[in-house]
Amino acid sequence: MKKLMFALAFAGLSTAAIAQETTEIPTQKYSVATNRFGSNWFLSVGGDYTAYYSNQEYGWGMATNPFKSFRRAWGADVAIGKWFTPGLGLRIKGQGIWGQQINSPENHPEFKQWNATVQALFNLNNLFAGYKPRVWNISLYGGAGVSRDCSHNAYSMLYTVGMLNQFNLSKRVHINIDIYGQLGEGDMDGTSQITKPYGTNPSRNFMKARDRQVGASIGLGFNLGKVGWDKTPDVDAIMALNKSQMDALNASLADQQAENARLKALLAQKPKETTVKTVKEFASTSASVFFNLNSSRIASKKDLVNVQEIAEYAKANNSKILVTGYADSKTGSAAYNAKLSLNRANTVADKLVEMGVNRSQIIVEGKGGVADLSPFSYNRRVTVKLQ
Repeated sequence: MKKLMFALAFAGLSTAAIAQETTEIPTQKYSVATNRFGSNWFLSVGGDYTAYYSNQEYGWGMATNPFKSFRRAWGADVAIGKWFTPGLGLRIKGQGIWGQQINSPENHPEFKQWNATVQALFNLNNLFAGYKPRVWNISLYGGAGVSRDCSHNAYSMLYTVGMLNQFNLSKRVHINIDIYGQLGEGDMDGTSQITKPYGTNPSRNFMKARDRQVGASIGLGFNLGKVGWDKTPDVDAIMALNKSQMDALNASLADQQAENARLKALLAQKPKETTVKTVKEFASTSASVFFNLNSSRIASKKDLVNVQEIAEYAKANNSKILVTGYADSKTGSAAYNAKLSLNRANTVADKLVEMGVNRSQIIVEGKGGVADLSPFSYNRRVTVKLQ
């Protein structure tokens, strides 16, 4: 009779074995949480090579090769900005350039210039493929600002477009390769005088009436504040997962209640025979211990309550205990899951030893990745039963 009551108590406790604590949270692919103002700032510095195409050269038929010495200009740039979303950012960029006026093939005096522009950045990778950390990001940008020719004390409106290539060396540091084109007013280089007009008046041609620049910058960028974005939880998926877990819990409770009722009925009808049968039921009942994804640490210590009951019976009757480990077949390779399932089984075997079971009474095996239970996270478990 004592053994029968012991079995009934164990049966009531075994319902806790179906609950697994999991760290997996379903997230949306293209949606991220709004970042704080201090997050995802960046600072960059670089060296520039710029080629000038001035309106003064109109009509001379000069070579357009950007690497000709009379077009060549060197400079430096610095920029600070912030990404407001993974696909949209804003930066303020300043440039210092040492250039040449191109008045004629022989006349191109030097001048000093600085540019300041505000630019909107569009990260193509994140806009079209969803956010994730990448080694190479491509962004298109456009903006406007002001240019000052320091040699002639002249100011000009400036418009810029370009493509920014970012190669991440680490979470905080990246290399920038910035290719751009800039369009200013006709006196951006200090003069708008047309020295040799021909044909149609160049002022009627929007591009030829203005000074232009094309260039490239190579430098380093530094990410400031919190870097990256947190994915938005997928509420629908979470609700579906919770529903499946509740369905599994309710089904297990219903089965356990039916089993308890059957055992009580047997106890009332045939006490002696029921005692023998109930001990058999206890001997064939298994306890489950659950684990989190990619872990061999027990997710909840509550699962060990059921294991303790089996350990006490095994010690009292010198019984063998079979400890079987499993992994989730939907994640990880077969070889990795085989090792993980065995590690989980050994973790539970160590707990049995701590409970006083002799190691020689414990049989350990790993079954690798399986898909026996639904939801699939329930397959990350170890079963413990008497042999």
